[in-house]
Parts: sequence; C-alpha cells; structure tokens
Amino acid sequence: MLPEIEQLLILQDRDRKLRLLRQEQKSAPLERKNLEDKLSSSQSQLEAVRLKAKEIEVERKKLENEAQAVRERIGKYQAQKFQTRKNDEFAALNHEIERGEKDIREIEDRELDLMESAEKQKAVIGEVEKQLAAVKSQFDRQTADIDQKIAALTVQLAEVEKDRANLAEGIEEDLRDTYDRLIRTKNGEAVVGLQHEVCSGCHMKVTPTTISKCRARKEIVHCENCGRILYWED
Repeated sequence: MLPEIEQLLILQDRDRKLRLLRQEQKSAPLERKNLEDKLSSSQSQLEAVRLKAKEIEVERKKLENEAQAVRERIGKYQAQKFQTRKNDEFAALNHEIERGEKDIREIEDRELDLMESAEKQKAVIGEVEKQLAAVKSQFDRQTADIDQKIAALTVQLAEVEKDRANLAEGIEEDLRDTYDRLIRTKNGEAVVGLQHEVCSGCHMKVTPTTISKCRARKEIVHCENCGRILYWED
C-alpha cells in the first residue's frame, strides 16, 4: 500500500471519530431537552390535579355557605310563624320551611359527593406526587450523566482534532485538499477499497486500467465513477 494511502486512511479514521463525537455532542442537548420536557409535563400534571382539588374545595365551601343561608332563612320563617295569627300565612311559612329543609338535604347530599371526590382527588395527588418525585430523581441522575458526557466529549474532541491536525500536516497539500473535498461530499468516505473490480464507495465496476493502476500501488488512483480515492484490497 502506498504510504500516502496509509496516511489518508488514518486521517479518514480520525475524521470518522470526529463525526461520531460531534453527533454525540449535538445529541446531548436534545437528550437534556427530552428530560426537561418530561419533568415539565409531570409538574404540569401535578399542578392540574391540585387545581382540581382546589376547585372541589371551593365548590364545597360554596355549598356550605348556601346551606347556611337557607338555615338562616328557615330561622326567620320559624320566628315569623309565632308572630302571625293568620292560618294562611302560617301555612305558607311552614311550606317555605319545608322547602328550605328539602333544599338543605339536597345541598348536604351534594356536599357529601364533593367530600368523596375530594378524598379521591387527594389520593390522585399523592400518586402524581410520587410519580413526579421519581421523574425528578431520574432527571437529576441523567442530567448529571449528560453533563459528564458533554465534558468528556469536549476533551475527546480536542484530542482527536489535535491528532487529526498533526496527521494532516504530513500529507502533501494538493492530495490533502482533494481528500478534504471528498470527505465532505462523499458521506465521510474519501478513501475506499477496490473489491472484485468494484469500488466499495459507489459499488460500480471500474475499468481494467483503473484496476491495473490500483493493483500496482504506484500512484494515487481515483474511481472514474464517483471520484473517490481507491486502494487495492488483498
């Protein structure tokens, strides 16, 4: 194998490592965002069930005040009963008292339903609080891992970039420029093997002349189909 090809293959290996490291570095903030969204969703769920509990309590207080107002009205009717001497007025007051007592029973039934709903909602809140605690614990643990991962990736990137720069300096400028162009335009595959007369980059058969030159290992050979740099694979 030509020394230049060996150098390019090593350089290509570093470029592949850099690409993978940069992909990981790019995906790390997305992982954090997913965790943040999950935590935010759990917090919103807890706020929603707590709000529901408050609404139930407000409605119960409203009924409590409503029942108290009816009791006070009944008390006034009771007092008026003993002040009237007219039978029709007495009967009308009794009717209002009975209607008020019926209203109180209905209100109390609704209050009982709300109290039952409040107990159920309390249990729901407890369960959602447990779920949020679990999500928060997972968030703290995994975001710490992500932070460590980002720090490690930063160090690795710096090391590989430095190594890559040193390797690139040892390659002839025109060849390096050709390689850099190919690595950008050929999906990270600038230097590929020739296998059974076929370029392993574009998977097209090459000419006999290209095969002969590649096998001779005396010059840089390009695939006439895709332009990648070829080397003979034994």
